[in-house]
Amino acid sequence: MVIPIIGLSILLVLTSTSPFSLKGGCIIVDSTRRGKRFPDSMSKTIPIWTCVLNRSIFNYLNTFSNADASLVKQDSNTGCNSHDWDCSLHLPLWVSETEKAAIEDRLEGWTKDLETSGADIAILASCLKKPLRPLWISQKTVIWINEVPDYDSWDFTPIILVSASSTSGVTQHRTTSEFSWNYIPGAGDDEESWARGLSPNLFWNHAYDLISTGPDVCNQKVADIVEKDRVYRARRGQDAPQITIKPSISESSPCLDPLLCSDLSNITISSSDEERGIFWLGSTNLALGSSQIAAECSSNVDCVLNCDQWPISVHHQEAEAYLHLPIVSSKMDRFSLFNNLSSAVNFAKSNLTKGRTLLICCHDGEDISVCVCLAILISLFNDEGLFLASFLCGLLG
Repeated sequence: MVIPIIGLSILLVLTSTSPFSLKGGCIIVDSTRRGKRFPDSMSKTIPIWTCVLNRSIFNYLNTFSNADASLVKQDSNTGCNSHDWDCSLHLPLWVSETEKAAIEDRLEGWTKDLETSGADIAILASCLKKPLRPLWISQKTVIWINEVPDYDSWDFTPIILVSASSTSGVTQHRTTSEFSWNYIPGAGDDEESWARGLSPNLFWNHAYDLISTGPDVCNQKVADIVEKDRVYRARRGQDAPQITIKPSISESSPCLDPLLCSDLSNITISSSDEERGIFWLGSTNLALGSSQIAAECSSNVDCVLNCDQWPISVHHQEAEAYLHLPIVSSKMDRFSLFNNLSSAVNFAKSNLTKGRTLLICCHDGEDISVCVCLAILISLFNDEGLFLASFLCGLLG
């Protein structure tokens, strides 16, 4: 049975409620991504549906208390009567009071949705001796065993939410098998992090070939397929520019806000050496490319800003001509890009003021480097795409 809550769907299998209620609770183990000790499913979603279930059971007990007095008698089969049944929302301390209040405003509606969905609340009421309540445990939780109260003294059925993964990021795991593997928490549905550019159509067109290849050369096989497809599309003019500054404004669609419609027609995307994959942004002295291209063609530019996670070897002798900012994907560290933007802009400002050309690169030249380049354009260029040289000279002087 699927119950919609906060734009998501949780699978409520009522028959599975009986085992953990009879055993006195359950433990739910999950992984979390770096920088976030508990995922939202543990911080909000599970606490919400435990509260909704508690409220539905409470309403059921009150409705049938006059018809069947046994439902409200506290005996060996029932731990709490309806008057002692906890219906409050229990959230961890890191959820703000504002967010908690917003959730509480919607609890009554979700409870009614559950009650009208056809769920057998009577089964829940007969199985659960005590109301549900979530508890949170992570690797940083300290529990003194001798201070844990006896379960019989608890007035709730615990739903213990365990965040088992370390928040130190991606680690290489060695196994007893022939192959090692990287575990990226929460990346099961993020195909861009593991598909290596292989689209569904490409996969099915080469499915048998890929499967028969085996794990030893699978990644190389995928890379060959993706590269051949890219070359095939590029030769037929199907490869669109990597970035687009601004579409032309139609006369029939006038802009309502002049600040949003500043003329950037002076900036164009071009590639004087397209087979090498360096894309120049008009006369800005800025270029984009992959880190591999930057390593091969660094002699064609005055300085390089490397935003890849790994350093590269460049031909420049001056230290100020190369800066490595190891920016990782937002899936690994949501603040990595933000925390490095200031250094990137300062490096660009220092070199562009001297009239140097700057190549900004990342792993594929299409993601992080584009974001950094956009930040530089916004910070150091005016609406016409002209470098604010005089203004910057005043600041630097």
